[in-house]
Amino acid sequence: MNLQRELLQFYIYKKVIKKSQVEKIIEDCDRLGVFVRDYMIAKEYNTEEKELPALGEFYCMPYLEMDMLDIDKELFDKFTFEFMKRYKIIPVSMSPDGKLLVATAKPLDCASMSAIRSQIIAPVDYVLVPPLQMERYLDSVSAVVSTTAALDDLNSEGDAALFSDKDAETDDGILENDVVNNPSVRLVDSIIKEAVPYRASDIHIEPFEKVVKVRYRIDGDLQERAEFPASSYGAICARIKIMAGLNIAERRVPQDGRINMVIGGKEYDFRVSSLPTVFGEKFVIRVLDKTSFKFTRTDLGFTDDENTLIDKMLARPHGIILLTGPTGCGKSTTLYSFLKEVSTPAVNVVTVEDPVEYIMAGINQTQINAKANMTFAAALRSILRQDPDVIMIGEMRDEETAEIAVRAAITGHIVFSTLHTNDAPGAITRLEDMGVADYLVADALVGVIAQRLVKRLCPECKKKGKTNAKEMEILGIDEPISIYRPHGCQFCNNTGYKGRIGIHEIMYMNESMRNAVIHEKNLEVLRDLARRNGMITLWSSCKALVEKGTTSIQELMTLNVE
Repeated sequence: MNLQRELLQFYIYKKVIKKSQVEKIIEDCDRLGVFVRDYMIAKEYNTEEKELPALGEFYCMPYLEMDMLDIDKELFDKFTFEFMKRYKIIPVSMSPDGKLLVATAKPLDCASMSAIRSQIIAPVDYVLVPPLQMERYLDSVSAVVSTTAALDDLNSEGDAALFSDKDAETDDGILENDVVNNPSVRLVDSIIKEAVPYRASDIHIEPFEKVVKVRYRIDGDLQERAEFPASSYGAICARIKIMAGLNIAERRVPQDGRINMVIGGKEYDFRVSSLPTVFGEKFVIRVLDKTSFKFTRTDLGFTDDENTLIDKMLARPHGIILLTGPTGCGKSTTLYSFLKEVSTPAVNVVTVEDPVEYIMAGINQTQINAKANMTFAAALRSILRQDPDVIMIGEMRDEETAEIAVRAAITGHIVFSTLHTNDAPGAITRLEDMGVADYLVADALVGVIAQRLVKRLCPECKKKGKTNAKEMEILGIDEPISIYRPHGCQFCNNTGYKGRIGIHEIMYMNESMRNAVIHEKNLEVLRDLARRNGMITLWSSCKALVEKGTTSIQELMTLNVE
């Protein structure tokens, strides 16, 4: 306990925490039986990036970032990736006097110290590095090694690298025995596995005339990661199709499939989509972590005032709550967070989705199947006979689905769904355009949440400065204020941004809004009324994040909403 208090006093000295937080932290650590450092990271009192320099100083251990280390490749190759990942250590170099320098992400971990001494008998000095940087470095090196070896083999063997003499084909041309160690298998595996530590949401594999490019979508932007000769692409296509359960003989029409893989102890679901192009089939692979849906409203960017409105909406006994926004803005993720809140043993929650993105315990999830005529409307009619309390519809795509959903809402069910509109008031006119009567919209609609995602500034490298004349004009202010701008560093891959956060526009349907839905058909009038009723626009929500230092003014300018 003395060591824990000493560490907390040191954190206070380094301004990582405040003195008033100490007793609460000690009390919680005693109750939970955890060490101070682990508790502070879990409770987000601070980040590893801010805490590690102080921790290194406390343990009298130098703190460095991975890009500052000159790692001896010959020494590095003596250790397996599994060994280094398990103990969070990387051998750096051997000094002329025979002393081994080791980078560690777990200071004073006796197991890792014993493990390194069991491999090399020598005096050891340690430097502390961020765990995330170490994991990313090891994953990147591992992927590069696998990719390079696979590409070399593909270049020498061509398309035949996918097959062996022992492989047999069925009547449909599908391989019965897959050769795990062949080049195309290793290359595809490394491309997919490398996407996870880079936080990629999508993998693009694109064939061109002479090369095939691999790009990852990270924080909303595509970043090129690799390229290989087009001559090897036939084997790659076949491998992806076999993994995703697609027809390897069909190259003329788009196909969809799924891949399940365990990476780093977590189960991931990869949705695969193929599209015929001039130079071959392009693949886009969506990355989904099936096991760790832990998002809360605060994680998704909802403010205290917005949470108050959402609490009122979720407390309603029946009605429709709509999420609106463009594709990829996180609507489904927000809906899942709502379902997680309302799902209790006393509530029957049923969803109909295309496709099911996250598996949630205690919720009945249904996936549509157009080939079997299992459409949103058909599934919804069946769901209403399943005694539901809460219904989630992945998307309102047609008049029939909208009509059934609205009638379900006015007959005692809570209905969650999504629409593609630019703002919250636009959902009203969209429903009416789909053929839903205005009096039904007014009666059924509880509220609409419009959502966008903006990039978070990297907390380690963002630079503070005064606004110039142009920025003051954009923000609508007369006096200069301090805002943050992107810079770029090791932690954010020199992009200046790390992660994304949601901004929201919440339109709560009070009595004046319901009356306006019936009597007023002009969208601009509805928008003005919503603002007068307290709706904070997407623009204002993003502007607040700029002033707070969470995002940049460049992100505000890309919104295209006023």
